Amino acid sequence: MTAPSPRPRLLVLRALGLGDLLTSVPALRGIRRAFPGHRVVLAIPPALGEAALATGAVDEILPAEAPERAVPALDGWTGPPPDVAIDLHGNGPESRDALAALAPRRLLAHAQPHPALPQPPVWRPDQHERERWCGFLAAYGIAADPTDLRLPPPDAPSPAPGAVVVHPGAQSASRRWPAERFAALVRHLRTAGHQVAVTGGPDEDALVLDVAARAGLPERDVLRGGLPFGELSALVAHAALVVSGDTGLAHLAVAHATPSVTLFGPVSPRLWGPPGTGQHIALWKPGPPGDPHGDVPDPQLLRIGTDEATTAALSLLRPARAGASPRRGDDVAVPAAPA
Repeated sequence: MTAPSPRPRLLVLRALGLGDLLTSVPALRGIRRAFPGHRVVLAIPPALGEAALATGAVDEILPAEAPERAVPALDGWTGPPPDVAIDLHGNGPESRDALAALAPRRLLAHAQPHPALPQPPVWRPDQHERERWCGFLAAYGIAADPTDLRLPPPDAPSPAPGAVVVHPGAQSASRRWPAERFAALVRHLRTAGHQVAVTGGPDEDALVLDVAARAGLPERDVLRGGLPFGELSALVAHAALVVSGDTGLAHLAVAHATPSVTLFGPVSPRLWGPPGTGQHIALWKPGPPGDPHGDVPDPQLLRIGTDEATTAALSLLRPARAGASPRRGDDVAVPAAPA
């Protein structure tokens, strides 16, 4: 008796950060629905493997990473070429060529799209990231819903259930609000009667401890060392509120429908912000776009004051206690791009 043939494999390249992964969830789910008979493999940094599998749209991880958001080599791929390869990494020839080197039967990319497409995908710099990739897939006849963002509830217990989670870190200095302002925010929230937990990434212990020391936080509320994704996901899913810069944790709050206040600097929330549902506030001072990977805090980010951030946080916390609808103050928030 002949053994059944293995499922064909589909390779998606999105070897970036946590926020990039979470904004691509609608596109990944669209791919999963469009290719139900394929095994979906996602090329992504190995540290994000657990998060990728939690989306339910990915069957397997291909470890792939490169510094400074560059295109990684895909030399970990083994076996026959991918049946389909999809470039969700960027719009340049580098990411397309990395996939083309594997000789897939079919390649979907912004760069050099198939000439038979009636409407090739167009890269628009003013488009929200979620909308961008759903629109890209639509050009290839693949339906994806940009509002399909939610992650399933995590199995792990939260290390600080019901707390306000304050995350002062970000990958680049241009997106990091000053530690002393985060500490002042923590003090205001604790004075108002809220438990606050401060967290950071694996390399952010010094920042976490600095904020905690300035705020006078007890040791139990200092979550250092970079939590494993399952524990981090549970922390956010069961939090009263998440306050952070424009970084992956803000997108995780959206994925779990946890209220959030996000401090934007170099990049407008209209490009990377949360859906305008009323439970998320994006603080933003309009101005010319800055460098999201810069090594000093962005001037627009520094224009956001501690009082503004505190007001925004309390506006989301008070209704939750009273059972009322959240308020959005026009003086502290701008709506994100429609989802």
